[in-house]
Amino acid sequence: MQYLPLFVKLTDKPVLIVGGGSVALRKAGTLLSAGARLTVVAPDFAEEFIQWQHEGKAQLINGYFAPELLDGKLLVIAATDNDAVNAAVYDAASARNMLVNTVDDQPKCGFIFPSIIDRSPILIAISSFGTAPVLARRLREKLEALLPQHLGPLAQLVGRFRDQVKAQIHGFAARRQFWEQVFDSDVVRDVQANQLQSAEQRLHTMLEQPQSQAGEVYVVGAGPGDPELLTLKALQLMQQADVVVYDYLVSPQIMELVRRDAERICVGKKAGDHSVPQQDTNQLLIDLALAGKKVCRLKGGDPFIFGRGGEEIQALLPHNIAFQVVPGVTAAAGCAAYAGIPLTHRDYAQSVQFVTGHCRPDGSEPDWHSMSKSNQTLVIYMGLIKAAHIQQQLISAGRSASTPIAIIENGSRPEQRIVTGTLAQLASLINQHQLGSPALLVIGEVVSLQQDLHWFGQRPQTAVFSQSITQME
Repeated sequence: MQYLPLFVKLTDKPVLIVGGGSVALRKAGTLLSAGARLTVVAPDFAEEFIQWQHEGKAQLINGYFAPELLDGKLLVIAATDNDAVNAAVYDAASARNMLVNTVDDQPKCGFIFPSIIDRSPILIAISSFGTAPVLARRLREKLEALLPQHLGPLAQLVGRFRDQVKAQIHGFAARRQFWEQVFDSDVVRDVQANQLQSAEQRLHTMLEQPQSQAGEVYVVGAGPGDPELLTLKALQLMQQADVVVYDYLVSPQIMELVRRDAERICVGKKAGDHSVPQQDTNQLLIDLALAGKKVCRLKGGDPFIFGRGGEEIQALLPHNIAFQVVPGVTAAAGCAAYAGIPLTHRDYAQSVQFVTGHCRPDGSEPDWHSMSKSNQTLVIYMGLIKAAHIQQQLISAGRSASTPIAIIENGSRPEQRIVTGTLAQLASLINQHQLGSPALLVIGEVVSLQQDLHWFGQRPQTAVFSQSITQME
């Protein structure tokens, strides 16, 4: 983080602007809207500066910059078209440990002006640290269209109640739950309809007659790792939750989107290292929900595809705990797409099977014959450890040893790796390239298309499909 975003109260604070042209004028307008007391020095001034001086909004000094003009100022802006003057302002301000902004010269900026979305008292600031101002402006335009105008009046209303709520409801968590209820109530709709008196009365009633917060569990699929594959509903519930119970498969980038003050509990399982037994996770969800918490059970991929989401919901049912399920992009679909492998294709595969590489608790084997049919794609979750066994059983059941395979490590993430080869090479490729979890095995003729359809990240680390499948046999 190159700059720390701060909101500074500038009401009646002294600020110096060096420059009197159009660029200085834009900065001055922003500072005046924040209540700053402006001093502007320049040999010439735009007409609006002169008007502001007549209105008592700015003091103009007709002349050139001198270091003593910095005395007593909180901020200084260098906004001339003379690089030497701007550099002199920067040097003098830096020598005094003052915050200085040099327009269009990011290395000479101790602070920067962000793009601002104003829904006062709600303010949103966006900055690219001066590297891509047009991109920052486009982001601001998109957010402007998304954020309703009633946010300002709503913030003003709840601001008037803040001290009352603090006096009547003790504890940060309890107060936050109260405000969550307010923002999910008809108070918001009244403000949106400009029925401010009704909204105020409704909020007063909620404060005098508080309702106990019922716990709820959100079972949410986080997808294979790319945060842009999250659904809108998943993101909304991640932001609402009091507690997030998550797995190792949830990427750090997705965890960054969790509400900052939410409690985070990792119950992840890794191959050979089941850190939290499933029954303990089930009980944890129950205990948190019965304590009135909104719990987000965040799982990699989709919670109902090898995610044990069904088991966890079954554990909630005897306790009458409310729940929601948010599907996610399962690893098979997400990782294969990012690897450039269509799971079905009219010329190569008319069906697809999703299976797990973990053995069943009773030790019984899956139906290897049904999994060994040609013109079918087989996607194996959690198959690295049993890769040699999977390879042997599929070949023994009739799948050609030359069937194309792909191992996708960290699919959809920046560090994605793809290793391709044949079924006969499966176990040796995993050892040779030291592949680790999370990884997905894709077995089938569609893998031969990967060389042409690959689009994300680095090229695969092996390439054995320059010849046709029939030639490899």
